[in-house]
Amino acid sequence: MTPHSILAVTDFSPRGNNALARAALLSAEHGATLKLVYFAYPGEAPPADAATRLAHHALQLSQRHGIRVRTVSRLAFTVEELLPEVRGADLVVWGTAEVRNLRTFFGGQPVEALLRTARRPVLVVRREAQQDYRSLLVAVDFTEASRGLVDLGFALNKSAQVELFHAVSTANEGKLRYAEVSDHAIKAYRHECRRYAQDRMFWLTDSYDSRRNRVLSAVGHGDAARQTVVQQQNSGAELIVVGRQPSSRLSDLFFPSTANRILGYTNTDVLVVPHNYEPASSSTAVKRLSPGEPEVRRVRAGAPNPPHLPNPAAVFGGA
Repeated sequence: MTPHSILAVTDFSPRGNNALARAALLSAEHGATLKLVYFAYPGEAPPADAATRLAHHALQLSQRHGIRVRTVSRLAFTVEELLPEVRGADLVVWGTAEVRNLRTFFGGQPVEALLRTARRPVLVVRREAQQDYRSLLVAVDFTEASRGLVDLGFALNKSAQVELFHAVSTANEGKLRYAEVSDHAIKAYRHECRRYAQDRMFWLTDSYDSRRNRVLSAVGHGDAARQTVVQQQNSGAELIVVGRQPSSRLSDLFFPSTANRILGYTNTDVLVVPHNYEPASSSTAVKRLSPGEPEVRRVRAGAPNPPHLPNPAAVFGGA
């Protein structure tokens, strides 16, 4: 999915400025329209000249990148007030400073509330944006949703190097040890899980033969969120792409998703894609009105046979 409309959320903090710069780069690369909105955290007074400063940012970005930039004159004080603008965008670029107080301890950061409610990919920007993303790390779980993650990663930058990563869970190994299964059997189980994950990784990359020289893959072992961050640090990827299942505030409080935990562990940019994400109505209308090319489907031989041992290669269940 190539973004045709981008919404950049800022609070004028350094992260907010990074988000504006990143959104402008993406808008210039894809020819997308860009809209800027100011988000004031509940309970905090916004600057008196917030609307004027936002207009100045829009003018500067428009002149620097040669793109069309608009602003939302109405300030947003809650995530709910952002949703009407979010629904009109293909991609949301988020840049706000983290807030540490009693409210966020129980309710979480505003971006977490946005991830629960917005059926749009959300790019959480932390670092300075000086050039297009050159390397991406895509966390996959071998479901059909993983294909969407890979496609979206490719859409962000067609020339970027993409690495697919999966972490095999160790939860079942603990159950086997509790059942007093021998170490030899546990090692055999671990080997079989890893082999199964590698086979599935090959199945996932099979549709990208033309890009194989820029598509890498790796399989880790352990906690999904931590291993993804470790792999990103080892590879130097500039962006992590991860999926996220629908959740509630209560479940996020007691059982944080893999995506939320990755956001807490890393200081790099993270693109969170909800499993039930929908394209913006505006881009859908453009696609409907434009003459489309005939759809071409690739036919694959099918997924490899699962291993004989139980519960192979646990996936990113909380992602």
